[in-house]
Amino acid sequence: MKMKFSLPSAKEGIVVLVITVVFSLLTATFVGFRPEHFFLIVLFLLLFFANEKTRKLAVGLLPFLIFGISYDWMRVYPNYMVNPIDVENLYNLEKFLFGIHIDGQILIPCEYFAIHNTPIGDFLAGIFYLGWVPVPIAFGMYLYCLKDRNIYLRFAMVFLLVNLLGFTFYYIYPAAPPWYAINYGFEPILNTPGNMAGLARFDALLGIPLFDSIYGRNANVFAAVPSLHSAYLVVVLFYAIKKKCNWGILSVISIFLIGIWFTAVYSSHHYIIDVLLGILCALAGIALFEYVLMKLNWFKMFFDKYLNYIK
Repeated sequence: MKMKFSLPSAKEGIVVLVITVVFSLLTATFVGFRPEHFFLIVLFLLLFFANEKTRKLAVGLLPFLIFGISYDWMRVYPNYMVNPIDVENLYNLEKFLFGIHIDGQILIPCEYFAIHNTPIGDFLAGIFYLGWVPVPIAFGMYLYCLKDRNIYLRFAMVFLLVNLLGFTFYYIYPAAPPWYAINYGFEPILNTPGNMAGLARFDALLGIPLFDSIYGRNANVFAAVPSLHSAYLVVVLFYAIKKKCNWGILSVISIFLIGIWFTAVYSSHHYIIDVLLGILCALAGIALFEYVLMKLNWFKMFFDKYLNYIK
């Protein structure tokens, strides 16, 4: 089957090209242009200019693209330049609420798992944590390919909204992850590099620097609260139930949901407090979108216009 090419209108093409050029220049100036930026730009332009079907897909994927750009751009003005970093208070609260008493000592759960871990646990933890973004995107593509664009767009926009809520809280309350307190103590050290923490054991098992390559590009290590890793699959599960997906799909989502929650603590990347606040962030984003924004006329008009474009 031959692909039919169909260019967008001149107005659409010019707008997209201008935005792309401006974005590229700003990124090169303030963030630093990397190979992944080039790849995403080329992919988006190919989809947008190829034909009508791929153009709808490109526009439909914008919430995920904006999420990635927003996270990357936190490098420009880190949250610790807005508010002081909390390391000790969060650690002590975790110990008070969830401390484990062993041999006269009180360990936070992350410290316990740093001592008590298994190769099977390390392997499963790595698999679960590799799914924190691919699973939501795969679910979104599943909805899109089913041509249920209404549920797809709701899911994609809530995914973006939950991230923006989480990013906002990062600036309100900069906080260090548990691995930072364990490795560096309670004094904030700015520009601390990303750390694989317990996920290093997964890399060691496979003999490849998988998580090392991921966490080496961490935009900001002082952004542990809330745990957005723990939020994403909550959003996926909500819209999977709303879509009335079969039990097979719901089971896979639920397994990854619980697995990611466990891995966040098992790997020392998040406190239990972070996980609970991540879940709350997801529920808040869903409620804000479904029961507030979608009730506002101006937003509903925007949503309907967006939906009609990608249908």
